[in-house]
Amino acid sequence: MNTLDRLEAHSVHILRESYREFKSLVMLWSIGKDSTVLLWLARKAFFGHVPFALMHVDTHFKVPQMITYRDQLARDWHLDMIVGENTPAIESKQTFPDGKLTRVECCKALKSEALKHSLSGEWPRKRMDHSLGKLVPESKPEPFTGVIVGVRADEEGSRSKERYFSARDQQNEWDVGDQPPELWKQFKTDFAPGTHVRVHPLLDWTELNIWEYIERENIPIIDLYFNRGEGKRYRSLGCYPCTSPVSSPATTVAEIIAELRSGKFANIAERSGREQDKEDGGGLETLRRGGYM
Repeated sequence: MNTLDRLEAHSVHILRESYREFKSLVMLWSIGKDSTVLLWLARKAFFGHVPFALMHVDTHFKVPQMITYRDQLARDWHLDMIVGENTPAIESKQTFPDGKLTRVECCKALKSEALKHSLSGEWPRKRMDHSLGKLVPESKPEPFTGVIVGVRADEEGSRSKERYFSARDQQNEWDVGDQPPELWKQFKTDFAPGTHVRVHPLLDWTELNIWEYIERENIPIIDLYFNRGEGKRYRSLGCYPCTSPVSSPATTVAEIIAELRSGKFANIAERSGREQDKEDGGGLETLRRGGYM
């Protein structure tokens, strides 16, 4: 087996273990390359069918193409897709783009809080109705305690502290220092009642692995990752007021792979264009301790 085969087999194993162990299971889909690779792996793990719902947290500040891509892929692959949001904050304009919050405060409101309350079923959610081909209000939102997430350890410092099966408390808060050891690929999946568990099947993948796998599998990826004539492309996708593209002529997956292999970005963080990471020196870990992806 080559490197991609080993990574794929391990991720498929983690996905199947998650489905076996956690009955109220959902997978987060940010629409980016990592979570879309994770979605592809889930379809492989379960022979073309994803047996659990996907959840996207919509901040209403995503690049519009992301939402178009999300809904089209959900229809094409017949995905059970749920969308959550912090409606009160959005309607009252308690956001960074509206000038009332810092970036980190905005992320906490529109992402961490929206995710926490959407997972618990406390806040209204929408669900894809395939008979209508659109999102409709969900009548009885069910809570989820097992959450599959497409984070990678090499992407950002706080994510390197995760485990494959990482516990959160009943408020979805993360105690970084209290995590089970995962030695010799032995995983703890038995947690106390009320524990929320984040599952990370892509933890050992690298940015290069992701793009090599996208090329090998011909996975449909949103074109924001490619240079579209302006000499720039995105390496990491988020809300447009807080996310900047990088200078790059790459227009294809093969050209992105060549860039990464050349070392062009060796000293430039993958999330260098995500301004909220820089706001307080440890912004992302602060957010993640409070439930952020």
